[in-house]
Amino acid sequence: MTIAANHEIPQQSLSFDEFLATYGGDNRYELIDGEVFDLEPTGPHEEVAAFITAKICVQIDIIGLSWLVLQRGLVRPENRGMTAFRPDVVAIDRDQLPQEPLWSEQSIITLGRSIKFVAEVVSSNWQNDYAWKLEDYAVLGIPEYWIADYAGLGGTRHIGKPKLPTLSICALVDGEYEIQQFRGHQVIISPTFPNLKLTAEQVLKAFINTIEDTVCRIRESPTRYTAIGEDV
Repeated sequence: MTIAANHEIPQQSLSFDEFLATYGGDNRYELIDGEVFDLEPTGPHEEVAAFITAKICVQIDIIGLSWLVLQRGLVRPENRGMTAFRPDVVAIDRDQLPQEPLWSEQSIITLGRSIKFVAEVVSSNWQNDYAWKLEDYAVLGIPEYWIADYAGLGGTRHIGKPKLPTLSICALVDGEYEIQQFRGHQVIISPTFPNLKLTAEQVLKAFINTIEDTVCRIRESPTRYTAIGEDV
């Protein structure tokens, strides 16, 4: 499923500074509690991320917001010293950037109030998107978080049975995410971008062109897509 990695993933935990020194210039890696993860940016994965980016950029322009959109800029929560997320899509408030301590030298966001929207396109490390990031993005106070599971890789506890391509839109309410899920021709509902008239299928359309290849790869190597104790 992946292109050959440029770096060997270390077995020992890394600090943020160690991660930055080795992987800071390579946007296919992120750090979660000291562990380095390969984001596995396949073609279909990038297609979904690019589609989301294009659509929200149009909405930002129409609404007239002072926001900009980054693809895989680093997000380092202040209270998580050994973590540096690299969201597939993140919209940040330009007006907050003067308060960001690292921004002038590197594309690193540390303050939750700078982030207005984030989207993750699910890969074989789907547990991170449905668990770690769901919790940490809520703690950061990010108003809206999309989990774009174009190949239906998430565990059944997250996307149900049968496992289908699913867009989960998480809206922050009283410090916790309320999650709505959309599939197929269902029109999505985005609190941040209410005029975004898209179906789940449009957002997840990369899956349509790669379904047979993805299913074959999952069948050939099912353990790569299964968490311990999780149903496939």
